[in-house]
Amino acid sequence: MSPAAPPPWPYPRWIAHRGAGRLAPENTLAAFRLGAQHGYRMFECDVKLSADGVPFLLHDATLERTTDGHGVAGEQPWAQLAQRDAGAWHSRAHAGEPLPCFGNIARYCLRNGFQLNAEIKPTPGAERLTGEVVARHAARLWQGAAVPPLLTSFQPEALAGARHGAPALPRGLLLDTPRKGWLEEARALGCVAVVCNHALWDAATAAQAQGAGLRTLSYTVNDPWAAERLIALGTDGIITDRVDLFAPA
Repeated sequence: MSPAAPPPWPYPRWIAHRGAGRLAPENTLAAFRLGAQHGYRMFECDVKLSADGVPFLLHDATLERTTDGHGVAGEQPWAQLAQRDAGAWHSRAHAGEPLPCFGNIARYCLRNGFQLNAEIKPTPGAERLTGEVVARHAARLWQGAAVPPLLTSFQPEALAGARHGAPALPRGLLLDTPRKGWLEEARALGCVAVVCNHALWDAATAAQAQGAGLRTLSYTVNDPWAAERLIALGTDGIITDRVDLFAPA
């Protein structure tokens, strides 16, 4: 007997990386707005916890690269993080852009009918807690929404926490390098998708995932040849910085 077909996939193929990738300061509301101006209707972002448990957007464990702050972000309270300038590093036009809390991004997406891929990006040592808290916030914020956010992570423990915190929300396992047992791991975590470094997908691995009823997504795809290859493989989602190059329709 052949495996049952997966349920309809409610997300668009094209996903704007960290809002609008490189064209605006990543993981800020300004980046989401710019991605939307280019026609994107789904966004990827990174979510971690402040020291007092507030989910907010930031990729790195530390503040130096993308803000005017210093030190480990997860060791600082939200009231302090909210004062950081997360735009001046990118360009003068974005000076003063704040770090957004997860709630603000959720409201922006919900009010505009946009979809979200929230990557759970825990401070080292807080993997399970971050997964639980982010998932619970997501379940509350998207309560009653037609399409929930897709929660993903490189950290299996964070996905286990998300499953405990909000079991009904869809989850995806992120993979940067191939590892033995990835398919079994994704299934054991109750994932609906696997999100790979785009170079990892080939006909065999895509067929493995699809045969298990999992959706197949890729990051970070910035070249037309790579996008064409992934579309030919029948994959479901393409995460890109190049919102100015790829027309999401």
